[in-house]
Amino acid sequence: MNRITQCLHGRGTVSSVMRHRHRPQGEVPSTLLAFTGMYRPVVFWNITDRCNLSCTHCYNASGPASPTEGELTTAEAMGVIDDLAAMGVPLILFTGGEPLLRDDLFDLAQHAKKKGLKMALSTNGTLITGDMAGRIRDAGIEYAGISLDGATAATHDRFRNCRGAFDATLAAFSACKKAGLRCGVRVTLTRENLPELEELIDLSIRIGASRFCLYWLVPAGRGSGAYDRLQLGKKEVEGALSLLYRKAQETDPSVMEFLTVDAPQDCIHLLASMERDRSPDLDDAKELLSSLNGGCSAGTRVANIDAQGNVWPCQFARSREFLIGNVRNRPFSTLWAEQEN
Repeated sequence: MNRITQCLHGRGTVSSVMRHRHRPQGEVPSTLLAFTGMYRPVVFWNITDRCNLSCTHCYNASGPASPTEGELTTAEAMGVIDDLAAMGVPLILFTGGEPLLRDDLFDLAQHAKKKGLKMALSTNGTLITGDMAGRIRDAGIEYAGISLDGATAATHDRFRNCRGAFDATLAAFSACKKAGLRCGVRVTLTRENLPELEELIDLSIRIGASRFCLYWLVPAGRGSGAYDRLQLGKKEVEGALSLLYRKAQETDPSVMEFLTVDAPQDCIHLLASMERDRSPDLDDAKELLSSLNGGCSAGTRVANIDAQGNVWPCQFARSREFLIGNVRNRPFSTLWAEQEN
């Protein structure tokens, strides 16, 4: 993740990073996890392939008809949690598919909570009612990243292939806010929703999102078929990054933080913009970013477990040559520690 807000408003952040850099994972604030010195990954765990939606750009090609046969059983998933806790991973992010469709999600989360693991949820939001938001909070899940791919119902519902998804997603933010569950916006930027980017940022602030997390379209899953049609050109990417930079400057960091994902090269644009503006935070931003040791985080700071227990460097890198192993055969901690991996 490229933490635009922390770089732009970073005075004091570097000293906080250094103070927490080698502490046990349970003692590190979630806002600093990306900068810790530990080489134990944030684990993105697709606990199911099934989803109540069938989104145009889904990297996992999930949908209502996605099979559940072969997914890890409750007992197997509990064993994975035990292993991840013993290993000391900094965060588990439950994703899917739609993770709220897995019947034992809250059993798994309660078990992870007892083991002292930090947890987050990646969801389309359409199933989050007031009661559901309370259950998520009580299970120990600290944050819900909710997909919102347009500032209007027409755009968002077209991406989701579901009429009414936009209204249901906005209701999810309201439910999370009332339950005291921190939540943020996740948007995949394409040619179709780029014109609404500034309006979407403003909407995100109004609905109480604490983070605005921008993803670039990935040619995986259904995203492969849509990539040539929807991917942004160089000038469009530069324009989007410039807009994020400006909005992050204007926005109180205690209200909402801005991030981009899956593209470490975004930091070049950020630092160039800060240098052009003679930002007083430039030196701190450089030191903060250098603490990440550069490059893509796949297989170093992040890892992925899919619904069948296969282990990958990240959820977007699932070509067969990248398969590390399967947790049914060997523990994740063993696979992660092997030099050849």
